[in-house]
Amino acid sequence: MKKTLFVFTTLALAIASAASTYKVTLFQPSLINGSELKPRDYKIELKDNKVVVKGGKNVVEADVKVENATEKFSSTSVRYTNADGKYKVQEIRLGGTTSKIVFNN
Repeated sequence: MKKTLFVFTTLALAIASAASTYKVTLFQPSLINGSELKPRDYKIELKDNKVVVKGGKNVVEADVKVENATEKFSSTSVRYTNADGKYKVQEIRLGGTTSKIVFNN
């Protein structure tokens, strides 16, 4: 019994510490942490206060803060700031969740 409990506890901890993965589509050239990403689909891995954005050969890592809204977002959306004619990702609201990823600028 103790061995079974240990296995389930270890499995639960492994799942809890794993990075959460989401998908996002950027429809215009976008800056994240100083790197410009082309319009396309990207995979986002979120772990603690770090995000890794992967798409093709592009991999960008950035410090973020995860905030929770009062209601679920109906779809994933990207909010930008415009600096010198370039679109800098400010936050990503994750569809189907109450979470939004806020980028430290």
